[in-house]
Amino acid sequence: MAQLTAPPFGLRAYRSLMRASGPLVDILLRRRSLQDKEDPRRLPERRGIASLPRPDGVLIWFHCASVGESLSVLPLLKHMNEARPDLHFLVTTGTLTSARLMAERLPANAFHQFLPFDHPSYCAAFFSHWRPELGVIVESELWPNLLLAAASAHVPLVLANARLSIGSFKGWRRARKTIQHLLDCFQRVFAQDEGSADRLRLLGAHDVRTLGNLKYDGVPLPVDPASLQELVSMIGPRPSWIAASTHEGEEAIAARAHEKLKPSMPGLLTIIVPRHPARGDQIAAMLREDGLVVAQRSHHEPVGDETDIYLGDTLGEMGLFYSQSCIAFVGGSLVPVGGHNPLEPARLNNAVLFGPHMHNFETPASALLQAGAAYQVDGREALVAALQDWLSAPQTAQIAAVHGKQVTEQSVGVAARVADDLLSLLPPVRET
Repeated sequence: MAQLTAPPFGLRAYRSLMRASGPLVDILLRRRSLQDKEDPRRLPERRGIASLPRPDGVLIWFHCASVGESLSVLPLLKHMNEARPDLHFLVTTGTLTSARLMAERLPANAFHQFLPFDHPSYCAAFFSHWRPELGVIVESELWPNLLLAAASAHVPLVLANARLSIGSFKGWRRARKTIQHLLDCFQRVFAQDEGSADRLRLLGAHDVRTLGNLKYDGVPLPVDPASLQELVSMIGPRPSWIAASTHEGEEAIAARAHEKLKPSMPGLLTIIVPRHPARGDQIAAMLREDGLVVAQRSHHEPVGDETDIYLGDTLGEMGLFYSQSCIAFVGGSLVPVGGHNPLEPARLNNAVLFGPHMHNFETPASALLQAGAAYQVDGREALVAALQDWLSAPQTAQIAAVHGKQVTEQSVGVAARVADDLLSLLPPVRET
């Protein structure tokens, strides 16, 4: 980590603004709690007030934005645990769904807390209590006050699984002093790919290493067995497919594909799971205006024989929907978002479809295509054709799903490489 200089003007202005925002944060927290976006029992954690004591010994802090990042660190914790059973792990996230997931999946020597809001006093209180020997920020959670508080507390930081798109790079170049000051907080950076590594170096990052994408060594999304049994029973033997993690514009494409396929696929059910469930009512209204019969999961509406679209507009149930399905389209790929992780449906035995915009997950997408586990489609007509192939001959979809599962089982060793590198930054085991 480079010696930090005085923050540039933009950061100083941001810190002053956030320092004055304390009363507004309290109002925001109460409102979010009423909206079931916060755990009311754990609101003090959002102000940097810990709800657990600090364990004795070496403590490693990981921050993960949400579910995907949280799942990606589980194999990493496993490798570090095997090498150093004396370690303790603190994992912070910002969402209720990820908190519930971590409560179920973290090992015995790890625990969860909510990340404090990016207020200078809250962040200082967080580090004053936890005093981690090492902090690991996963992907792109560059909260300025959090990073500067870590630097003030002399906590070594690593930016892991870092990805920087060309668009983000161009944006940060316009605030070069700010991003360089933030990157100076990191002792080491593990980039997902060489392109990200080069862009991070150009912005001033130090000791950038390309170790691969942790999500390639991930674990299956969680599934509640009782909910799965209920969903399978509700849908029955109908042919179905899922459009998952969809963004605006993709729901309409999925609906048109359903209408095109329905005459030749009696009883066809299309399941749409938007990336942002808060859009559920808007999507349902749009689909109903087009004459489709929609059942919304968020409203506990059952799937009937006449249902065209089952809208999975809930949080934290993607594993459930993938487990019910055999054919999955991965959203964010027919619109220029960059795609989402195609290994998630493949791990849960789905044949996989995605569009042309998969630059966020280019390597796993290519691996699935080469294995015959996926189709890449360039629009609605190609999507319809691929679905027609797999829905009319389910055995071919099953074969593709088997090939996809084999791809996911071929660990590329990213978690082990990252774990070894992190362990080299820790103090040695104490002799007893």
